[in-house]
Amino acid sequence: MAKPTVAIVGASMDRSKYGNKSVRAHLAAGYDVYPVNRRADEIEGLKVYRSVQEIPSALTRVSMYVPPEVGLKLLDEIAEAQPEEVFFNPGSESDVLLAKARQLGLPARAACSIVDLGLSPRQFPDE
Repeated sequence: MAKPTVAIVGASMDRSKYGNKSVRAHLAAGYDVYPVNRRADEIEGLKVYRSVQEIPSALTRVSMYVPPEVGLKLLDEIAEAQPEEVFFNPGSESDVLLAKARQLGLPARAACSIVDLGLSPRQFPDE
């Protein structure tokens, strides 16, 4: 069976931010992780992509850590990637965003993708 893949949209170099904890959590859970951030080159030793479209792999999961108004602008390119699931983590979701995601046929979930892995953000220290 192929290794699951995840794009972390809004991945962060700051280890105290959930966009970083998610990178570490998905790595710990056995995912191939593709951080997406327009202002970084490397996060947690991984190459960073500027957009979901640049990722050279099919995506099992997209996990969103950007404000809803930013997420709205990214939905079309995420829909083109045809992920199996899209997590809108706390703070990244809105009713408008979720409605548009579903309208595009995205399997949208408003939930914490770290918790969905059976992990807790507290397991990934800030330092």
